[in-house]
Amino acid sequence: MAESRQPQVHDAHDSHGGSVAAWTAVGLIMVGFLIMSIAVLVKSVPLFVVGAVVIVLGAIAGKVLAAMGFGVSGKPGA
Repeated sequence: MAESRQPQVHDAHDSHGGSVAAWTAVGLIMVGFLIMSIAVLVKSVPLFVVGAVVIVLGAIAGKVLAAMGFGVSGKPGA
């Protein structure tokens, strides 16, 4: 019995978010999540708020860096 091997067809992707803006945003959001997790363990509301602020700053930093040209497109303002 002969098997016919079909090459796998993958959708073409320009990028998977591999940019400075994306890595910075995700990194800061992960640090914020870690801070919030620790805050839950030690029962500290102020530390939890600090973690939430870090998450918001991560999202803002990603948008600002993308607008400066460090995003996937590499074009300022895109």
